[in-house]
Amino acid sequence: MTTYSDNFKIDSMEELIKLIDEVGFVPFFVNDIKGFSLEEHITDRCWYFGSAPWEAWEWKGPVIRKSGCAYGKFLKNKAMYISSKWFPDFANFRRDGYDFDARYDDGLASRNEKELFEFVDEYSPILSKPLKKIGNYSKNGRKGFDGTITKLQKLCYVITSDFKYATDKNGDRYGWGIAEFTTPEKHFGTKFTDAVYKHSPEESYEKVVKHFKKILPEATLAQIEKILK
Repeated sequence: MTTYSDNFKIDSMEELIKLIDEVGFVPFFVNDIKGFSLEEHITDRCWYFGSAPWEAWEWKGPVIRKSGCAYGKFLKNKAMYISSKWFPDFANFRRDGYDFDARYDDGLASRNEKELFEFVDEYSPILSKPLKKIGNYSKNGRKGFDGTITKLQKLCYVITSDFKYATDKNGDRYGWGIAEFTTPEKHFGTKFTDAVYKHSPEESYEKVVKHFKKILPEATLAQIEKILK
């Protein structure tokens, strides 16, 4: 199995999809564990240096769709791809075994988090702009959209299901891709709901830690535990 200590380079979307399937966890950007990112294992021509199209960014929507993975700000507020095989256990320990209603009933989620989660759940898949409009997140309205949607992703109640682009009058794309949000339950269906609470949160956490030790052979246990929490 490929590990992040191997000297490999990603040069195409197909190679990235293969990596996600093989290692299960692929952070987009550099983080606290050296070598544990797409950024550090991608060829220069596919990364962003201010002039040529940023291929790795353009791949995000197609990779999500083609690989069937989960994508979101799961890692210290930074984006990461997680394969559908590993996402249920990752979500289980991040949620601490709670579905969202139970989390809220136990006082572990704020009213703001509950309302935004319910908007996503009701209207998913939904782009960020109409989601903000529905929730009245605006200059003169409700504040804190970015922080709340990031927390819901960190806890694995919300994921990014695609990226869509604005088009001009000629139908040509422009700008950055706009995130489309949904819930794992809506996105994956029974493949997720039948598996997410199958083990205790502690068992799921140990499974993920054990796997991280395999794909990150040079990382210490302390580093792995720190980045997972």
